Amino acid sequence: MKKQLIISVGREYGSGGHEIAEKLAKHYGIQMLDHNLLDEIAAERNLDMKNLEGLDEKYKNPFSSRTVRGYSSSPEENLYLIQFDYLQKKAAAGESFVIVGRCSETILKSYEGLVSVFVLADMDKKIERIMRLYHLTQNLAVKKIREKDRKRKRYHDCFCKEKWGNARNYDLCVNSSRLGVDDTAAVLIDYIDKRQQIETK
Repeated sequence: MKKQLIISVGREYGSGGHEIAEKLAKHYGIQMLDHNLLDEIAAERNLDMKNLEGLDEKYKNPFSSRTVRGYSSSPEENLYLIQFDYLQKKAAAGESFVIVGRCSETILKSYEGLVSVFVLADMDKKIERIMRLYHLTQNLAVKKIREKDRKRKRYHDCFCKEKWGNARNYDLCVNSSRLGVDDTAAVLIDYIDKRQQIETK
């Protein structure tokens, strides 16, 4: 029986984390979940998730929401719980997959097959990447990077005790600026392969 492999990829905006996750999924021949996660959930539950797309990876406002008898009035928290439940079921069923963000390094921590990584990058490299991908000026790229990372941190830290980007919360943190996206993915593949070899002995 093939050993379960779950790769959790946390990432700074502009670090190439999504592209690296794609390369890992392709290399191992497993499903990748990121922006398509809502589509997966909608198909499984026969739900219309269109109204929830803008809430993906968004933190809840503690001043405008409350929980009564286990039910939250926060749509952000409810979406987080739906995603949490979906990922837990996939993992419990023994499926292998790559999951980007969504507090996955924390909520799937109990699974032996989990490998959690965090991809960061130097600010100048992130600016270059975002300017190129979205045809933005340098000032707009800087603004977008700061806003996105602030939102990701607030989302993560709202639902997890561990802090977003803290090296102790991940198996490996890597700066993609040093080697570039392709070679960073290659380093991660080497690490994952060695982990699997050790764990199957």
